[in-house]
Amino acid sequence: MPKILRARAPQDEKEERQLRRLATSRHGPADWIVRARMVVHSWDGMRVEAIAAAVQCGAKTVRIHLKRFNEQGLDGLGDRPRPGRHARLTEAERSRIIALATKPAPGSLQRQRDGSLEARDEQASAQWSLDALTQAAHEAGIQVERSQIRRMFQREGVRWRRTHRWGSSDERDFARNRAGGRQTLHRATPGLDDRLCR
Repeated sequence: MPKILRARAPQDEKEERQLRRLATSRHGPADWIVRARMVVHSWDGMRVEAIAAAVQCGAKTVRIHLKRFNEQGLDGLGDRPRPGRHARLTEAERSRIIALATKPAPGSLQRQRDGSLEARDEQASAQWSLDALTQAAHEAGIQVERSQIRRMFQREGVRWRRTHRWGSSDERDFARNRAGGRQTLHRATPGLDDRLCR
């Protein structure tokens, strides 16, 4: 039979008031609220299995959090640091990079108010590529690598435009001959095209 585990008594009225207020709170971190409820239920005399049924989790989870509360107090209700490397980019930086891809590329032609076409930076890329996005992020002060941007867009399901070369096409009617050049789609009409130089 497992050992009976209970939450330790509150150290003072302030701790008890904080925990009871957190346990009944509607606004706050959900994990802290559930763990505070575990402690308050234990103070009210409920056993581990009954607490687990009340907060809809396993008895082992209740035991872990009651033990952590007994050792660390109110700070034991929070999550422990997780192993692994921390993310290098903040959510704000990720959002800024994704927002870059929705804007026109710096080298793309933009229609001006007078009707003329002009590029912000004629030396820059006319379409977004991973390299162009990396360079734009660096100019915005975000230290990120090309591979990070690629993984970020794949995770978010955001598509960026690939640079289109004029000598290739995804069309099924486009074909190349053995020499590597384009083939005509239709043969020349006899008689009409005879005088054209080839």
